[in-house]
Amino acid sequence: MTSAPIVVHRPSFSGGRRVTVHTRGHDEILGTAYSDHDLVVFLEGAGVAEPEAILDDPQWVEWRGGHAHEFSAA
Repeated sequence: MTSAPIVVHRPSFSGGRRVTVHTRGHDEILGTAYSDHDLVVFLEGAGVAEPEAILDDPQWVEWRGGHAHEFSAA
């Protein structure tokens, strides 16, 4: 497990980034985000209050394998 409960994984070869949340002892895949808007929608669906406010908070979100907020193909 990472220190952050939400992980935005590296961009895929076709674009988009898988988003997972660590809860109840395991990682749950929320979906593939193609924009910050998609990411916010996934986090709202997972019950995160005010997800826009945590996107750049490393205690909540870990951006892996690429720059934060970039969703283009690898």
